[in-house]
Amino acid sequence: MSDTTALTISVTTHYLPAHSAPDANQYQFAYTITLENHSDQPMQLLERYWLITDGNEKITEVAGEGVIGKQPTLQVGERFNYTSGAMLETPVGTMQGHYLMRNEDGSEFKASIPPFLLAVEGALH
Repeated sequence: MSDTTALTISVTTHYLPAHSAPDANQYQFAYTITLENHSDQPMQLLERYWLITDGNEKITEVAGEGVIGKQPTLQVGERFNYTSGAMLETPVGTMQGHYLMRNEDGSEFKASIPPFLLAVEGALH
């Protein structure tokens, strides 16, 4: 969870065995992000940046505008959540990154997303 300038970010993850092929080193994960605006002004999510690391320490960087094709504006007290996915070559990995946000007053800030785990159940001892 991250709290940057009164923006709370929480993450849940799930392994998707029906969309994975372990024999081909393909492990599909879904993650759901919830953002909540606790500030005194609306804010808009402009860009995302992800650093994805698999169990072999292979790093993939993903950057772009918005999330799932949207650049949502969160009103004061509003929540926004979305689900997306990541394919790894190993049963365990991590994701971390940040969102570039803009407050109603035009000021911008990076909202950090601390590392979170992507893991097939039972993959960690």
